[in-house]
Amino acid sequence: MPAILTERVFRRALIVTALAGLVLGLLAWGIGRGEWANWIWAAGTAPVVIGLLVSMIRDFMAGRMGVDAIAFVSMSAALALGENLAGIVVAVMYAGGNVLEDFAVARAERDLKSLIDRAPRIAHRRQDSTIADIPIDHVAVGDVILVRAGEVIPVDGIILSPGAMIDEAALTGEPIPVTRREGEPARSGTVNAGETFEIRARATAGESTYAGIVRMVNAAQTAKAPFIRLADRYALLLFPISLVVAGGAWLLSGDPIRGLAVLVAATPCPLILAAPVAFIAGVAQAARLGILIKGGKPFEALARTHTVMFDKTGTLTVGGARLVAIETAPGESPDDVLRMAGSLEQASHHVVAAAIVEAAFGKGLKLWVPSEVRETMGSGLEGLIDGHVVRVGSHQLVYASRKPEEWAVRALRRAAWRSALSVFVAVDGRTIGALLLGDELRRETPRAVQALRAAGVSRIVMLTGDRADAAETIGAALDLDAVLADRVPSDKVDAVATEQRLHPTVMVGDGINDAPALAAANVGIAMGARGASASSEAADVVILTDRLDRVSDAVSIAKRARGIAVQSMVAGMAMSGVAMGFAAIGWLPPIAGALTQEVIDVAVILNALRALTPGHRFGRRAMPTAKATKLRQDHERMESGLDRLREIADALDDAEGSAAVKLISEANKIVARQIVKHEREDETKAYPELAKFLADNHGLGAMSRAHREIIHLARLLGQLEAGLSPEDADRYLIRDAQRVIESIEALVRIHNAQEEDIYEHAISGHV
Repeated sequence: MPAILTERVFRRALIVTALAGLVLGLLAWGIGRGEWANWIWAAGTAPVVIGLLVSMIRDFMAGRMGVDAIAFVSMSAALALGENLAGIVVAVMYAGGNVLEDFAVARAERDLKSLIDRAPRIAHRRQDSTIADIPIDHVAVGDVILVRAGEVIPVDGIILSPGAMIDEAALTGEPIPVTRREGEPARSGTVNAGETFEIRARATAGESTYAGIVRMVNAAQTAKAPFIRLADRYALLLFPISLVVAGGAWLLSGDPIRGLAVLVAATPCPLILAAPVAFIAGVAQAARLGILIKGGKPFEALARTHTVMFDKTGTLTVGGARLVAIETAPGESPDDVLRMAGSLEQASHHVVAAAIVEAAFGKGLKLWVPSEVRETMGSGLEGLIDGHVVRVGSHQLVYASRKPEEWAVRALRRAAWRSALSVFVAVDGRTIGALLLGDELRRETPRAVQALRAAGVSRIVMLTGDRADAAETIGAALDLDAVLADRVPSDKVDAVATEQRLHPTVMVGDGINDAPALAAANVGIAMGARGASASSEAADVVILTDRLDRVSDAVSIAKRARGIAVQSMVAGMAMSGVAMGFAAIGWLPPIAGALTQEVIDVAVILNALRALTPGHRFGRRAMPTAKATKLRQDHERMESGLDRLREIADALDDAEGSAAVKLISEANKIVARQIVKHEREDETKAYPELAKFLADNHGLGAMSRAHREIIHLARLLGQLEAGLSPEDADRYLIRDAQRVIESIEALVRIHNAQEEDIYEHAISGHV
């Protein structure tokens, strides 16, 4: 890093020297001191030429040559032939282009400091009956190490205690802690999510898992292939042409000044300026969307994206343990189950407990203060709630040796196919329900994947440390090209390396376990909204807002900016070619050529600045963001009603008589008062307004068809519920009601997601 900073300081010193030389020289010329002016211009140009020569030698030793060669020849020739004003103008433009590129890189450049800072510094070593704090580097293989609650495990070891609850999200990405038993391994970098336990070190700190991750990140970053600037590719063509034309003009005219005029006119300022300006403009546009791109190099690499690889947990999914369903025993209320569980779980610091308490508060439930709470390691809690003995935990804890009831077996089966964790709740020895907690797709994930396809991404892959069955379920839902499951950090690096040997590859992740893969990819994109600092440090791009569709926005912005940069360079080179022709026949002397080049530069810069704004379709306005925000808020308000419909449909499995009638009546009220009302307002108010911002209203016609189907199903439910008595509620009517409720719930969720896609499309208004 000091070497990079030194180089940046040197480049800024060069532009200051060149600008000062140009201005002071013009002042001297203005007061009639032409000889002084020439010396000042030469003095301002010489440092740039020398610095450029050093840079060219270094690049040549690395096997690279680009636009710098043309600038070096033109400035050197100008000094040699006494055309010092032309030389200083070229020096200013060249040095300015380099500073622009440095500015783009420096916008967000960071190092791995936070990743390293997270590593523990001390370990608690047991020696006989005493515990001593020692530097982590002093831990030897075979030492007994105490790991307290909430601490990061310092070294790899074998668990000596009867059990341990470990949060392995840092390594696997999975948010739900796992239970490890005596004799099982514990890896450094993971967190003790339960009570204090002991391990026997089986590796030193430098040989442990977490240190290996840090090494992998550093190795992946240094192993990246040298970046070839977009301008350098065009320079390989322009450089020999410029020399041939300049040499020909000199030979045919016998005047070396004419050859110099050609070189000055050919000075690759459009190449030097177009890409940095377009890329900085694109970076600025991305920043407005909460996309932080660390410089021009990753931005240009992003524009060439062919393959995108996604981590699953926290990237494609919301991450963390979340309540996805409540299964109840016959006759029990879902709210009562959640209230009892939430009240008791207030006494635990477990991540699952926090999710249950948050879900209870989210539903507005009033919780009791627990007392006499006892925690069973890795299984659950037991305590008193409002005078009742409540037990919350695994089905083994709650049922012990008893056989689970039929509804509980069904709950376990549903938890299995949802890849969810089941938490059972028992009150005074009777099991009243189960909470299913898991990870769900982000609301915007399907839209984000579709947008990547539309942006020209050919291959989309999921790369995850999760189990294959859970990963395959997500992959099938999103129609991904491949799913790579059960991958540890080193496997992820290998998978990224395999993909990028074939095509330019982007890796998207959010956790420490993703950091090596992010560093290894052509472009690493970190979902940094939740403060995942390690992945953010290793990545080239950081998404600062918690929205996955910003990944496709980043790719689209980069591709458009690159297109504008290429357009600007080609147009600038074409204009320079015309100027070279005039210079070759003697119509454009060196100073006039330099001024002409300035005009070309201004035109190139103005065109490149178009990357500051999104491209808009002709004749179409973008819809205000507030309208889409209101729609999302309306949909979020409907979520609790939809969740309740799902609970009612599940409860009808066992309901009979008056209990079934009560549930069907409740479902009908939710549908009539929330869902049908919302769909009618959409049809009469929202859609006519939305049509103003869409080029084609065919999609709205299909969405209106969904409105009619939802209202039709609501009418059927109303007919089933009308005048329904307990005697009428036989198993056939209950089954029909259950099917209608399930259809409404599923259709509304899909319809809401489709509406949000259309609204996002109307907001963007760009191609």
